[in-house]
Amino acid sequence: MTSVARTADAHRPLPAGLSLAGPRPPAWWTGLPPQDCPGLQADGTLSSLPLPDLARCSRAAVRDYFDNTWTLTELLFATLRSEDAFFRPPYHGLRHPMIFYYGHPPVLYVNKLRVAGLLDAPLDPYFERIFETGVDEMRWDDMSKNTMQWPTLAEVHAYRARVYAIVRTLIDSHPGLAAGHAPITPQEPLWALFMGFEHERIHLETSSVLIRELPLECVQRPAQWPPLHPSAHRPSAFPPQAGRDYPPLELLDIAAGTVQLGKPADWPSYGWDNEYGARRAESAAFRAGARLLSNGEFHEFVVAGGYSEARWWSETGWDWRSFRNLKWPTFWVAEGPAGLHRYRLRTLCEVIDMPWDWPAEINAHEANAYCAWKSAQDHRPYRLPSEAEFNRLRGAIAHDPVMDHAGPPLAAACGLNLNLACGSPWPVDAGAANALGVHDAAGNLWQWLADDFNPLPGAQVHPYYEDFSAPCYDGEHTMMLGGSWIATGDEASRWARFHFRPHFFQHAGVRLVQAAHDGGAVHLHAAGGSAVYEAQQMVADYLLLHYAAAEVQMPWACGPQGATGFPQRCAQWLLDGAERYGVAPRRALDVGCAVGGASFALARTFGEVLGVDLSRAFIDAARQLQQHGELDYFEREEGELGRTAQARIAADIERSRVHFRQADACSLPAELVDYDAVLLANLLCRLPSPRALLARLGGPRGLVRVGGLLALFSPYTWLEQFTPPPAWLGGYTRDGAAVHSADALKALLGAEGFELRREEEVPLVIREHRRKYQFIVTHGLLWQRVR
Repeated sequence: MTSVARTADAHRPLPAGLSLAGPRPPAWWTGLPPQDCPGLQADGTLSSLPLPDLARCSRAAVRDYFDNTWTLTELLFATLRSEDAFFRPPYHGLRHPMIFYYGHPPVLYVNKLRVAGLLDAPLDPYFERIFETGVDEMRWDDMSKNTMQWPTLAEVHAYRARVYAIVRTLIDSHPGLAAGHAPITPQEPLWALFMGFEHERIHLETSSVLIRELPLECVQRPAQWPPLHPSAHRPSAFPPQAGRDYPPLELLDIAAGTVQLGKPADWPSYGWDNEYGARRAESAAFRAGARLLSNGEFHEFVVAGGYSEARWWSETGWDWRSFRNLKWPTFWVAEGPAGLHRYRLRTLCEVIDMPWDWPAEINAHEANAYCAWKSAQDHRPYRLPSEAEFNRLRGAIAHDPVMDHAGPPLAAACGLNLNLACGSPWPVDAGAANALGVHDAAGNLWQWLADDFNPLPGAQVHPYYEDFSAPCYDGEHTMMLGGSWIATGDEASRWARFHFRPHFFQHAGVRLVQAAHDGGAVHLHAAGGSAVYEAQQMVADYLLLHYAAAEVQMPWACGPQGATGFPQRCAQWLLDGAERYGVAPRRALDVGCAVGGASFALARTFGEVLGVDLSRAFIDAARQLQQHGELDYFEREEGELGRTAQARIAADIERSRVHFRQADACSLPAELVDYDAVLLANLLCRLPSPRALLARLGGPRGLVRVGGLLALFSPYTWLEQFTPPPAWLGGYTRDGAAVHSADALKALLGAEGFELRREEEVPLVIREHRRKYQFIVTHGLLWQRVR
């Protein structure tokens, strides 16, 4: 193992106030300029190199792959033609501005190399906190983002130059890349280096979508960026006709069969944790579209009023469509009056005549709505394919083409639009059909599936990045497979398993499946996890826990009557601590606030309280209490019997001091910093990555300010349903010795500069109905941050 120290770089800084319109000057490139970069094509454009073979990659090949990765990112960001474009929030307000995505990939290199022991010190602790974690847009109406004050473009550019120098030094010096090296496996520290490459390539793709969402005046097309497919330059017909301007639906009969899912552990390329494990899946016979759904076919849905009829949409899909007031796909640009239904297409950097035979780029809500509409039109059931069915369509492949070919050769040799073979989709019938007659069995666009994102049996969370996949096994993320034209490296691999929330836009489309069965799609809502906290009865149970009188929470004299009022007692720890240790009660944060009982209790003293929770249902209930001061709920007695009860906020609490926000505790927004008091009550062992939250407490831009307080209560009930076992803080043996969560917590928080001020056993009782209760004893810890 080699440790790389901080190094100074001699890179020429980007001049402040530099005009970004037109070709980028030499100072823009913190790595190699495109003309000197591996992957340069004969026409002067830059494409992606093949995915490295980790069993035999040379040092030079790894260096080339890194340079290709790094320069592709900077070439993509050369599409932004002004400094303002880096700081403009996206139109939907759901994600960070582009400056974050410019600084995020280099920060991940530093942080993961440190975790792996390949880098012995931070480069810039402030940057490595604010650029560490992005946002997972949980709802389309969560607009509480983009309040962060970001560093300047010149500062982030200088940071990128320093990180580039460090990574190049590591590649040039690490003995694990010497000639004849052993295969690089997930157990090796160098795995973190390739993790950095593939993470950056994911953001090459996701950043391209965000750039595509910017106003056209914000972008320009760099000469070295791969060109649009030649079909983009054809004139567009109107009105489009099936069979002339786009191919009609053709269904292929696919026989029943068995598929083996999961990347073999010894496959010699980098893979994300969700790709590993194994599942043998049976696929019943079905029919599937020979081609991806085209713009022309989707135009039929738009003209038929598909966006105006709720019956085609799921409840959440219709809520999303209504909130956005959409009448056609996001990247379609209307020409003339709305009723004319004449459209052009926004690509990355320009608006072109509508290519009706290109695949329709839509989100999962739109995809499912189209399936419902098409089913009614044809009087036969259409849906999205399952993961098993998708793999049946792709067929058995003994190799991974992206390991053999760069972008354009991949298209020429395999007929696949992957790995930046070109700079856009191509027509749905342009790629080579496989033995089953399937076009674009991989590539062109990602393909939405019917499955929720799920782990394969035997998959293990990787310790270098334990919060990469696990937080998304929640029944709220929809799978997509196959890769898109801009999917490169591992994302273009046959093993890639990708996912997004169904309202998110990616370079993704649809292949129709026609069958009377569900294809064996995996759905996680019934399996538990975070989805259990969205059920209305769970909301009612928590309203009782947070607001009911003690004699309702525990009416039995033989029961633990001292365990009632848990949220208020947790809040009191912070109120007492603030008084005892002289902490000014200005700002408090309640992480995992549920329906807000502790948040309101903190507002008795604290001037400003923010409660955050992953559950939308909990946050909705808390907001109603904040607005109205009361909320009805159902208090169960027995079975379906019960009564309507009412949660009330005490009149002496100033509700205006309290605000609520939906957020993931494992990925809290960067702007949440420097609170005088933070509460984590009965939360830690329900997180997929507890260390991700604990790492946010201290350090630069920590949740708790120096001198501030942290109250933490947990029973350490570790369950695989909520937390993958490798992410447990304790409750297991290691090297023959028992590992206890309390000891791990004390070590972790002590290293973050916290000193323990109070420690007790704190009971909790949760009423389920009149004769059933959960009695829990949490471990209560009060900490003060001293450095």
